[in-house]
Amino acid sequence: MSVNPDRLYDLMPVVYRMRDADQGYPLRDLLRVLATQANVLEQDITRLYNNWFIETCDDWVVPYIGDLLGYTLLPEAATLGEDGSNAVRLGRVLAPRADVANTIDARRRKGTLSLLEDLARDSAGWPARAVEFYKLLGWMQHLDHQHPHRGGNADLHDPGVMQRIGWANGAFDPLAHSADVRRMGSARRRGRYGIPDVADFAFRLRNYPVTESPAYCLEERGPHCFTFSVLGNDTALFQLPIEESVPTHIAQECNLPVPLRRYRFAERGPQADYAAVSTALYGVDKSVLIYAPDWPSKGQGLPIPADAVIPADLDAWRYQIPRGQVAVDPERGRIMFPANYRPKRGVWVSYQYGFAANLGGGEYARVTPELENAARYIVHTALPDSDPTKVTWPAGHYASIADALAAWTTAKTATPTLRALIIELAESGVYEGSIDLQLAAGEAIQLRAADRTRPVLRLLDVRASQPDALSVSGAPGSRLLLDGLMIVGRGVEVQLSGDNDGDVSQEDLCELLIRHCTLVPGWALHCNCDPKRPGEPSITLDNSRASLRVEHSIIGAISVISPARRGEPPSLQVCDSIVDATGIERVALGAPDEAVAYVQASFVRCTVIGEVQAHSVALAENSIFASALRVLRRQFGCVRFCYVPVGSRTPQRFHCQPDLALAAADSTQQAQETLRVVPEFRSLRYTSANYARLADICCDEIRSGASDLSAMGVYHDLYEPQREANLNARLAEYVPADTDAGILYAS
Repeated sequence: MSVNPDRLYDLMPVVYRMRDADQGYPLRDLLRVLATQANVLEQDITRLYNNWFIETCDDWVVPYIGDLLGYTLLPEAATLGEDGSNAVRLGRVLAPRADVANTIDARRRKGTLSLLEDLARDSAGWPARAVEFYKLLGWMQHLDHQHPHRGGNADLHDPGVMQRIGWANGAFDPLAHSADVRRMGSARRRGRYGIPDVADFAFRLRNYPVTESPAYCLEERGPHCFTFSVLGNDTALFQLPIEESVPTHIAQECNLPVPLRRYRFAERGPQADYAAVSTALYGVDKSVLIYAPDWPSKGQGLPIPADAVIPADLDAWRYQIPRGQVAVDPERGRIMFPANYRPKRGVWVSYQYGFAANLGGGEYARVTPELENAARYIVHTALPDSDPTKVTWPAGHYASIADALAAWTTAKTATPTLRALIIELAESGVYEGSIDLQLAAGEAIQLRAADRTRPVLRLLDVRASQPDALSVSGAPGSRLLLDGLMIVGRGVEVQLSGDNDGDVSQEDLCELLIRHCTLVPGWALHCNCDPKRPGEPSITLDNSRASLRVEHSIIGAISVISPARRGEPPSLQVCDSIVDATGIERVALGAPDEAVAYVQASFVRCTVIGEVQAHSVALAENSIFASALRVLRRQFGCVRFCYVPVGSRTPQRFHCQPDLALAAADSTQQAQETLRVVPEFRSLRYTSANYARLADICCDEIRSGASDLSAMGVYHDLYEPQREANLNARLAEYVPADTDAGILYAS
């Protein structure tokens, strides 16, 4: 469709256009109005045509096309509204476009094993591996029909087989088992190894890339010791899955987002030792790659070749490494060079890590709104084959954030009308230094990551006896936006500009917006993932009335220091985020010098680890508060569909836990019900692949206790209960008769 506003005017004869120009273009203005309506009509006709096809139709049309094919929807689909982004996202889960599109193909393949994997991918969005358990039963085979590839006795000489017994919940267990009489679909305790049992092992964790990021030198262990994580902590490396070539193929380890096992990462040598790494996992466009410029000799190490890498167990950081080689522990994410032959120009790594959702800073696709009429500066950092300080950059490109800010100050002096700046960090590297921003009235600065990158902003302790946080102060109408960053070393501090006595009438920053960022809880991490500064906040509002909004982020504690003369409390909104005080006994939101933080808070689809002490809570919805929520002003606001621990002081509650469970229980079962409804997490340690995820054994009141029957907390929008129900419905429809199929979670 043409979007030219003069499309009708251009069709007019030249003589009419010449006369129209002489009279001030009245005809052109009239035809522009008509062209606008013609564009609307043409767009509507095009949309109607696109809605005929499952590939191009609108989301609301998908269930109708499915109904024409006899596609059975879950009962929850009938309750969806027509407005609201949450309803749209839930509709995509209840009526998956791919599942509807493949309905006819699935019916043709009904009863085949590979179809179960496709159903998990299409209906639930989970990669899966289908396993027929009757093939793993220990039984005497007929001599004329032998199956040597089926389950047998354990070979204790093969460590690879022993590792797979319980790994990934037994999805790759190759050994024979005795028969289990319990059913796969039992509501009490599932059986596995029965003749009619078939399992769909679902892998819910996703693999996320990190590209050419500096490795962290663990100096306390030695200058030859490095970690893949730029934070210096242990992290399990995941593999980059290989797409299956044919639909009938049964997924193997190489086709799924699983952690790398040390045994599989190695190529077995003739002496059954870990001779070298597997070329299927290490290399360009593979799961792991290491760069060490000018190592072991000048001109080499870009990247380090596979024959120079040794898989090893670096648990104690002790390993005899031959000269010219490097040891890698994929299960802990550690790198070790020879102690007397370490790299001098640094180490860069590309690898995959596991996580459950697009949350915090990461190299995933995200929508980043841009400031209008903004100047755009691009900042670069050191890469394995380049040094930004030794390159002559074109206009608009800089070697550091400080250089970009200095250029912005010069540009504002020359052109006072400039009010908006975008500083884009171009690579997934480390940007070091301290940042002190002082915004003028109406000025807006957006510090953001480039598309598909994860830049790390490392705030250094460079000023003795002074704070080195990312400081920002402003004037009325000023805004600071942080998009797609990982901030480590210090936090973000918002201050009232200039010398002041806490007067609310003075100039102040208008808004701080944090989207898709990670402000590392505890500022930094030890190698064992413990926070180095567990009591320090990630965000401090110091005598400032700035509005704070956090979206799809992971942050530490929030500290509020209120001015002496306050006025109305400023707004603090947190949605789809994790607020982690590094312990449930610490304060996630509070004030260091008062009983409560003087803010009007709002938590929507959040998981809060730590106590919340706020003046008021306007809305808390679909959230989990792991510790007490204490609000001073209870007559204002609402808490709905949340978990709030016993002993909390909140506004009016609606459909909250454990309130509902206690109301339905007898007086003799109150204590038992209180313990039963407590949320159970897989891990509360930052950097874990299962960080803040609810355990599968968590009670249904939490796992499906949100307003739309999804899970409470930050992973609400994954809609895992609905995905599971959708997949179960598809399995019941497509498995062969007398087959007992079920879902087992491998991650």
